[in-house]
Amino acid sequence: MKGISHRAATVVAAGVLGVGALAAAAPALAGAGPFATPGPASTAPGPGHMGSGMGMGSGRGMGSGYGMGRGTATCPGFGVQAAKGTLTAAQQTTLQSMAQEEKLAHDLYATFAGRQGTAPFAHLAMSENHHLTAVRTLLQRYALTDPTAGRPAGRFTDPAVQAAYDRLLAQGGASPEAARTAGRQVERDDIAALKAASAGLTAPDVQQLYTMLLSASEQHLALLGG
Repeated sequence: MKGISHRAATVVAAGVLGVGALAAAAPALAGAGPFATPGPASTAPGPGHMGSGMGMGSGRGMGSGYGMGRGTATCPGFGVQAAKGTLTAAQQTTLQSMAQEEKLAHDLYATFAGRQGTAPFAHLAMSENHHLTAVRTLLQRYALTDPTAGRPAGRFTDPAVQAAYDRLLAQGGASPEAARTAGRQVERDDIAALKAASAGLTAPDVQQLYTMLLSASEQHLALLGG
């Protein structure tokens, strides 16, 4: 992957392999979703997976995401390779909401990383940034507006998401354990949203994305002690 650092590549691999691999990768990185009120990236390059498109990408702050092939949607390091399908209007809206959930998780974890130190939040922010890239790839593929485009860290177009972010940010600021508690809530809400979004879904690429996002959220929850 052009432009990817050794450190970011380690995190990409860890996100794919699971919690154990993430824990194993942590020493190498040491130097370096969520509608709880019913409710992610950032315009500034934050801790995240660096990536480039299949010939068109850029670094991941508000990067353009990965290139879109004909017949498949490929996200290097995350593995969305299934064919394009058909989405109902409601499913299109849900896919757009997934971008806001991933941005929320990224922005929250990046802020906690700055306050609490790198592990585990810097690693989680990198993972969420990579997930958002995958969601954006499919938004582009289905010609859907990205509701996170141009939005600075901590700012969202959906008032419910904004309220959830503000509440979780305040909740997690009390202590390192409070931040982990807020993070667990983010992952639980993501899991619930992804399970609901998968019901009745037939588009193979979106199904594959949601399955991988669900697995990642479950891993993140375990890493946070959930």
